[in-house]
Amino acid sequence: MPISPLLAPLVPLLAAIPVIAGQTGTLQGSNVDVVGLQKDLSGRMTVPVRVQEKGPFRFLVDTGAQNTVLSTDLAARLAMPTKSRATLVGVAGRQQVDAVSVDQLDIGRRSYYGLFAPLLEGQNIGADGILGIDSLQGQRVLIDFDKRLMAIGDAKELGGNRGFEIVVTARRRSGQLIVTNANIDGISTNVVIDTGAYDTIGNRALQNAISKRHKGNEKTSIRSVTGQEIEADIGLGRNLTMGGISINNMRIAYADAPAFEVLELSDKPAILLGMRELQVFRRIAIDFSTRKVMFDLPRDVANKLDSGSSPIWTRSVG
Repeated sequence: MPISPLLAPLVPLLAAIPVIAGQTGTLQGSNVDVVGLQKDLSGRMTVPVRVQEKGPFRFLVDTGAQNTVLSTDLAARLAMPTKSRATLVGVAGRQQVDAVSVDQLDIGRRSYYGLFAPLLEGQNIGADGILGIDSLQGQRVLIDFDKRLMAIGDAKELGGNRGFEIVVTARRRSGQLIVTNANIDGISTNVVIDTGAYDTIGNRALQNAISKRHKGNEKTSIRSVTGQEIEADIGLGRNLTMGGISINNMRIAYADAPAFEVLELSDKPAILLGMRELQVFRRIAIDFSTRKVMFDLPRDVANKLDSGSSPIWTRSVG
């Protein structure tokens, strides 16, 4: 269906795929940790995080962001001095920002040390910070939408692949996991799972390919957590297939997002798959160590798959 630009929200997306080096955080603790999830007004997920043994503070969970980010307000409250500058690449452009060293960051019982964190305005983030994949590498992140919980641990501690009807292998690039065997309306498409955005964003290569099948002329603006904005065209992906999944009627915002260039996906059809589509599942798990993305289907659908009555799951997104 056509999407009115008045109904298409600004999309805070992809806080930081950095053009910075030397970012590694040291993890202590190996037990599974479970923290509660909350949703913000944009449908994104936040979790409680402690910084420098203070807090907890509300951080956005963003698997599309390379770096953990702090708000300028939080850094000021904690009297954290600026250490250097960093270039962040967001969905709407590149930006030079200040950065700080985070001696300790705690998620539940897990502690990370020596993080390099760029700073962004809290009003643009919509939270006290962003939990990026630098804090999640080498682990599995399990997001349970039904129970509103997030678990962090290794694959074995979190039960391996048991309970997931769909398991997709991804390719790693710049720390991100990219699903390459996806298809939108007959077009081979790369997919990045992005929990930091509500809507899904597509690149111009996908728009050009898909326009030969059906056109859209609605416009909207996408706002990055850097505060920058970029114009986008609204289109409809009638069918996304990925493994045994089929999702219908996806709203896609097409834009010249620099993030695709950083991921070397500018010339290949690609999307950043947002929460609007992801939350139709009961659970998803992103395993950075084994490069697997797993999906847990609604119970009624999973029962049909187990009985062999339906080889593929289809869900229309509102």
